[in-house]
Amino acid sequence: MVRNLVVTSVIDAVVEDLKEQVLSRELGPGTPLTEAEVASRYDIARATAKAAIERLVAEKVLVRKNHKTARVVKLGPADVRDIYRTRGYLEAEVLRRLAERREVPQEARAANAEIDAQWRQGSWEIVDPDMRFHTSLIDSLGSARTSAVYGSLAFEVKLCMAQLQGSQRLSPEIIVADHARIMDLIEAGDAAGASEMLDEHLARARELLAGALGGEPGPEASRPSSALQPSV
Repeated sequence: MVRNLVVTSVIDAVVEDLKEQVLSRELGPGTPLTEAEVASRYDIARATAKAAIERLVAEKVLVRKNHKTARVVKLGPADVRDIYRTRGYLEAEVLRRLAERREVPQEARAANAEIDAQWRQGSWEIVDPDMRFHTSLIDSLGSARTSAVYGSLAFEVKLCMAQLQGSQRLSPEIIVADHARIMDLIEAGDAAGASEMLDEHLARARELLAGALGGEPGPEASRPSSALQPSV
């Protein structure tokens, strides 16, 4: 019996392209995506389009309720707070472990330098290097399972960051300074300090984004970065 197989690479390509369209806001929150539309857009079989949509639903890029048409996920203030707090729990523990080693991965330094260069050129399009900074810290722990757990949050985090940075509410100058301070604290072996700086960094972004999405921002949104305050 001949078995019909869908070419995985085509599904991967479609999934990645649709993700990029969601991140760039070409496909806005709530936009419907049907199998027929995806098949037509990419000139692929309906079975391939269906598989791509199912992947995107599983990865929380799309949502589908009661077997209805899948739509681009629409994040609200409560979603953002849950996503950021979840990543905070994981990242804080990783920073503590890295501080014990006094180890900062070169990838993190490179990503922060890229953010700084982009900012100096007047660009706020820094989602990718910002995400690489945080991911490199997670990956440097050397735990495949920890990286996989963090990776499962990756798209939602990038979507949050894209929405916030697209609104130009959080200056790249603050991001660069916060990141630099986190790395300094790790190198100094100050686990508690690195964790506290991370909490400040994520809380500011979390509450700014919650406010941008219609929620009432917490006081963290307007709190100045301690990384930019003069040393006493």
